[in-house]
Amino acid sequence: MSSSTQSSDLETQLASLRAEAEGAIAQSTTLEELEQLRIKYLGKKGSLSQVLGGMGKLSAEQRPRIGAIANEVKEAVQTRLDEARGALQAAAIAAQLEAETLDVTMPGTFRPQGQGHPLTNTANRMIDIFVGLGYTVATGPEMETDYYNFEALNFQPDHPARDMQDTLFLPNGNLLRTHTSSVQIRYMEENDPPIRIVSPGRCYRRDTVDATHSAVFHQLEILAVDEGLTFTDLKGTLKVFLEAMFGEIEIRFRPSYFPFTEPSAEVDVKWKGRWLEVMGCGMVDPNVLKSVGYDPEVYTGFAAGLGVERIAMVLHQLDDIRRFYTSDLRFLRQF
Repeated sequence: MSSSTQSSDLETQLASLRAEAEGAIAQSTTLEELEQLRIKYLGKKGSLSQVLGGMGKLSAEQRPRIGAIANEVKEAVQTRLDEARGALQAAAIAAQLEAETLDVTMPGTFRPQGQGHPLTNTANRMIDIFVGLGYTVATGPEMETDYYNFEALNFQPDHPARDMQDTLFLPNGNLLRTHTSSVQIRYMEENDPPIRIVSPGRCYRRDTVDATHSAVFHQLEILAVDEGLTFTDLKGTLKVFLEAMFGEIEIRFRPSYFPFTEPSAEVDVKWKGRWLEVMGCGMVDPNVLKSVGYDPEVYTGFAAGLGVERIAMVLHQLDDIRRFYTSDLRFLRQF
């Protein structure tokens, strides 16, 4: 067979291969079929390689032309494969989206929206007010030592609060804190004046549970220490806070006693026609300042502490503290 005849024969085979491959690709319906066709026509042992195996019998002048035709066939078949693969993939995605489409006209499943517990909401509201006044939130451990809970706060060794009937002591000699005042000591030990902190948290006392007492309760205390602070600064701060909580309201201060403040006072508000005690406060006792290394001749401070439950009961006109802990949805839904 002459070289020109062989060249013409190869051209015919290449044209036939291209037509056959394009027809098979057009009829394929899966990605697996396309892969098998790629191997059949373009693989190392595929039909195109077999056709090109006869190029060795061609003359040097005819080989470039047949090689160019072979490349056109290869590119055309590969293009058809890519197009078919893209179409099949797009169809698969469309089918998946169709199968997973949500019918937005169907009635939904009602799930009631949750909300904050009244105690949490009250505490957050109180914290926000003091943060707005420039105070920093400080926290500490609920299990405390006698030193931080009593001694550093100027509680004498024979103070009634140290008695087992008042405080929950632990076998290792520690105790469950009776107030968040211990946070003030820890904070002052690590920070130099001026300081302004608000310390919220859970506290524990051996109280008999009744309408106004709970063995577990929540407290929020503030502490400010700086040069030149006076009782007037304390009264002004608490007035701003109470008016932010209750609106325009009558406030009175009554003399009282706390081991860690001197002078000390109880604060009452006139709510719904009667006076209600809402917090204790006072100027920080010099002995407390000395216990953390502050010079009481240079620095003065004031502190105040109030129960979150007490404030929440006043705000919501509740008569029993135990309602906060019963987890009764009928009660909680009111808030």
